[in-house]
Amino acid sequence: MGRKPTRAAKAVSPPPAPLREVRRAKAEMSFEDQSLLVPLFGQFDANLVQVENRLGVFISARGDQVQIEGPEDSVARAREVLQKMYDRLATGQELDAGAIESLIIMSDEPTLDGIVSGEPDAPPIMIRTRRKTIVPRSAGQIPYMRQLARDDIIFALGPAGTGKTYLAVAQAVSQLISGSVQRLILSRPAVEAGERLGFLPGDMKDKVDPYLRPLYDALYDCMPPEQVERRIASGEIEIAPIAFMRGRTLADAFVILDEAQNTTREQMKMFLTRFGQNSRMVVCGDPKQVDIPGGDAQSGLADAVGKLEEIEGVAVTRFTTADVVRHPIVGRIVEAYEGDNAG
Repeated sequence: MGRKPTRAAKAVSPPPAPLREVRRAKAEMSFEDQSLLVPLFGQFDANLVQVENRLGVFISARGDQVQIEGPEDSVARAREVLQKMYDRLATGQELDAGAIESLIIMSDEPTLDGIVSGEPDAPPIMIRTRRKTIVPRSAGQIPYMRQLARDDIIFALGPAGTGKTYLAVAQAVSQLISGSVQRLILSRPAVEAGERLGFLPGDMKDKVDPYLRPLYDALYDCMPPEQVERRIASGEIEIAPIAFMRGRTLADAFVILDEAQNTTREQMKMFLTRFGQNSRMVVCGDPKQVDIPGGDAQSGLADAVGKLEEIEGVAVTRFTTADVVRHPIVGRIVEAYEGDNAG
């Protein structure tokens, strides 16, 4: 008689891990200046709804009293975001959906406290121009703004919409107004026409202006238009293609090179060696958007960063899609295209 067959052992799954208890909390806030409540809450409480939807909390407002309910971590973030929104308004800054979105993103970063109040015994991180006061709107902008006020040569790398050029122009305008530099020089390569601009109508200014328009836009946002025109006429502000930099020494100047990924190695070397006494240079570009004609030349931006990043006095900031401060959909568009390229 054979041995009785044994029943196959049944696999025993480990007991499910206990769900982590989500601790819920309430927080109450009040705001001293009631004249700021309407812009703080937004039309039909749109600003509060934006914070609610993004952080998963419930916010109720009655008079100057606000109550926040939800998961403990989310309530803490929402309270911090609302306080920063109020602080922006109290210091005369704009508060729109983009600014609120940036504060929400940064509320998950340990550096958020430095945006308005600054480090202990340190001045706030901000740039003051004639038209507005500018503070960081993303975590990546915080170290970048420190570099703009401190370092000799700054490379700002990253996608469109991260504030690379805008913040550099704002810092340059601030220093020009204060008298710490005597000139503001803005430049970029005119690669779309391969630097051969003769077919365009008008004089040389008319030919290159279409390529330099983004720099004008940033200037007009930081300084009254009549002052921009007057300073351009006097030579205090110069906007020109990179080819115009050859053979010069740029002293007592704040110099910005935009779209630097479209410079060749020779152009970049020529530009950087124009650096003079009491000057600051900011080189902005997106290494993933190289449009150099022919496609064979190596980008001068990537080459320069590789050679100079460890040199004293040179700083590098690398922005990501998380630092895009235009409409939130811009960040998603950039991510979609970068994901497509990676594939």
